[in-house]
Amino acid sequence: MPQFSDDLFLGPAQTYMGTGLRPYSNTFTGSMSGTTLTVTALLSGSPIVVGMYVDGTSVTDGTYITAMGTGMGGTGTYTINQSVTASSTTMTAHTNVPFDNPAPMDLGIGPVGRIYVWDVVPQAAVTNNIAASQAPAAAGALTLTAGTSVKSVVRTDGTTVLQLDLPRAIKVNGSTTARAFTVSGYDYYGQAMSEVITVSVAGTAKTGLKAFYQVSSVTIAGSATAVVVGTSDVLGLPVRVTNVAYVASVKSNNTLAQDAGTFVAADTATATTGTGDVRGTYAPATASDGIVRTVMGILLPAISVGPNATRVGALGVTQA
Repeated sequence: MPQFSDDLFLGPAQTYMGTGLRPYSNTFTGSMSGTTLTVTALLSGSPIVVGMYVDGTSVTDGTYITAMGTGMGGTGTYTINQSVTASSTTMTAHTNVPFDNPAPMDLGIGPVGRIYVWDVVPQAAVTNNIAASQAPAAAGALTLTAGTSVKSVVRTDGTTVLQLDLPRAIKVNGSTTARAFTVSGYDYYGQAMSEVITVSVAGTAKTGLKAFYQVSSVTIAGSATAVVVGTSDVLGLPVRVTNVAYVASVKSNNTLAQDAGTFVAADTATATTGTGDVRGTYAPATASDGIVRTVMGILLPAISVGPNATRVGALGVTQA
């Protein structure tokens, strides 16, 4: 599916509107036995690639493809990250891949902008897939462990991080006393970012405002018990959206009506550990489960794309 309409352009100068990564998904008939996925028919979408999360009846949450077998994008076998038993059924798979060359255009019909098609199939939110339950005796770093739908990866700079399936707000919880948690990591485009999430009521989970793609550390401001850190269903938008009026359409769960989810506009203030997401967030009305698809059409104004576009206009203020 195209990410931008190629018949709309802003002004006379050549421009690109690349955003680094794009969603990538498909549907196929497959079965699983142990750590082997066998694909017998590719039904729709893109070829299968390593790293795709796979979902379907009896498929364990967080299952993803780690290597090619006899399959090279279509029918054949693939290695998965955990042992699963699932009989032949329709399965879906999705991941993110580098954005292909966005069409450079130097002719057009005037200042009418473009539309970004944000097409995602998020995994289910999990309360403890970043840090399992632990009881820190004092202030300091929590032990992070890649759980369901989270991968431990090494960045090009050598930093080991936990990478989520999509940019999401982080959810923290801890009992005994109220505490502040500092989450550090990176966004969808590799920018370093941090957020302080304060649990004001002991035992009551608190969801942050910023969408993290990679988490490098989580620290707590004091001792606590039963501390967990996980993902929420608040998804980070791929481009800056400052007003809901720029959302042309949003559909989810294979329903024709507009999705009645929760939209939060991009925070345009200078970023700090207490500000909101620099591009904005959206929480679908139907909880994500690796099967529910959400598609949003985002109208891009002149500050986002075209000869007068700026980096801030497209991707938001610099993270902090």
